[in-house]
Amino acid sequence: MTNLLWLCLVLWISTATLFTTSSAMPPPNPIKCNDINSNCQLSNSYGVWGDRQTCHAPNIVYPTTEEQLRQELANANKNNLKVKIVTKFSHTIPKLACPSNSKNSLFISTEKYDSTIDINMERLTVTIDGGVGLRKLIDTIEKAGLSLVASTYWEGVTVAGVISTGAHGSSWWGKGGAIHDHVIGLNLIVPANENEGYAKVIKLTPQDPLFNAAKVSLGLLGIISKVTFQLEPAFKRSITLNFTNDSGIEDEFMEHARKNEFGDIQWYPSRQIAVYRYDNRVPLNTPGDALNDFLGFQSNPILVSKSVRAAEKGFENTRNVGGKCTMASFFVAYKKLIANGLKNNKLIFTGYPVVGHQGKMQSSGSCLYSSSIDITSTCAWDPTINGLFFYESTAIFPSSKFGNFIRDVKKLRDLVKPENMCGVDIYNGFLFRFIKASDAYLGQGEDSVVVDFNYYRASDALTPRFNQDIWEEIEQMAFLKYGAKPHWAKNRNVAFVDVQKKYPKFNKFIAAMVQLDPKNMFSSEWSDEILFGKQEGLKSDGCALEGMCICSEDRHCSPSKGYFCKPGLVYQQAHVCRFSSISIS
Repeated sequence: MTNLLWLCLVLWISTATLFTTSSAMPPPNPIKCNDINSNCQLSNSYGVWGDRQTCHAPNIVYPTTEEQLRQELANANKNNLKVKIVTKFSHTIPKLACPSNSKNSLFISTEKYDSTIDINMERLTVTIDGGVGLRKLIDTIEKAGLSLVASTYWEGVTVAGVISTGAHGSSWWGKGGAIHDHVIGLNLIVPANENEGYAKVIKLTPQDPLFNAAKVSLGLLGIISKVTFQLEPAFKRSITLNFTNDSGIEDEFMEHARKNEFGDIQWYPSRQIAVYRYDNRVPLNTPGDALNDFLGFQSNPILVSKSVRAAEKGFENTRNVGGKCTMASFFVAYKKLIANGLKNNKLIFTGYPVVGHQGKMQSSGSCLYSSSIDITSTCAWDPTINGLFFYESTAIFPSSKFGNFIRDVKKLRDLVKPENMCGVDIYNGFLFRFIKASDAYLGQGEDSVVVDFNYYRASDALTPRFNQDIWEEIEQMAFLKYGAKPHWAKNRNVAFVDVQKKYPKFNKFIAAMVQLDPKNMFSSEWSDEILFGKQEGLKSDGCALEGMCICSEDRHCSPSKGYFCKPGLVYQQAHVCRFSSISIS
């Protein structure tokens, strides 16, 4: 059986099972301890950090109340321990959650700190424990007849985690799509002197000088113990997806964002397809009880996830562009057929518009939830099954620069031929979302466009990728040529080079760190690398293959396998690892 025929069989199985699989075993807990609450190791949701090194601490504690959180921090302060806050999800790709590599460190988990959700109907607010999961929050306030306007597309996050990393949905309307800009109060537990019990709770509101530092704090200012959100009366949303040609996308994105409150755009460059999401609120009495069950966040049979990974790995190893394009073509067509997971009656897609309650339309993640019946399915990227394994790059552009970035990507596509970009279209292409200017010191200073794109990651750190140079050039084009900011919770390390220079209020954030954490309890060498953009230190052989450096010598790529450090094709100041053999199939 040829690779292509085998692929078609795999995809056929995938199509059949995706219609029927509605539950799954949840992904593994990111914390694993050799003994009860000791000798613990932390991973991210993909099971592998950017540097592929482990992250560990001698002990972990599970407080259940704000006072217990304060006591644990006080004990750590008294005993001169380094501290990192972890959650039951751990979806940050960079190692922000890793404590210093020493015996004097501690994980404080908020997994069991998730009981309080206090709704104030008169003020339209909700105050919750920092460890509460986003889905639990959304469901609770929706039952009370209220809605949270902004949320992440993926619901596997905690309240404190989602705001501290600057996570977002999509909107330039109102307060915008970034969740932290809907926060109107928070409690922060910070180290204190002996007279104050070694730790104290401070309550911050928008009038406090530290509020804009704490809203997006990367876990570096203290423990976010309580968060208060501004809510609105419950509403519904109406969504229509328009699959069309990508001509003019670089000129139309801004008008699309202005006309659609929750609109986004998905761009498949190899297919030359743009998917415009017309997404707006409608009155509560509008007919419809739909569900957004995004295809990428549904459970997949483990056999299918492993088979799709094996197929893509085979195409990588044989440099089979045709196989990759067949996969891309099928997946884009399938997404169009099922509206990317939108379900009119919570079961299947029957046609546009798709109308449903805000709480069911704004965020998804059905693969998170366990079932005693089905233990053969899980999230496609679950690290225990050797399924999908990929990089996730996310660049945040000032809206004024974004059109030129798209023009450059189109130039590159036309130069290398569209089929060489099929790798990104196997996943989600380029996803454009919109976030409004923010007062947060580590937020966006102006209305911005966020671009996410996923692409193949090799199982071995020293294995080059097919068309690696294309994605490196796009990555460097975004972060270096156009000065895009990296999403704090995503990206390869090279995205954070000189990141501190991209935030005009960066020094104000550092001043807040010095004030609230003078002993650097919450900092580590890994979080310092991200915050201060110090990735370009000592370079090693092959360091560019995993985005740990930008190549400047051939040895930073893989010359033994035909990959050499070369200038970019469109952005010629880029330095990328390009395959130079003439025997390309």
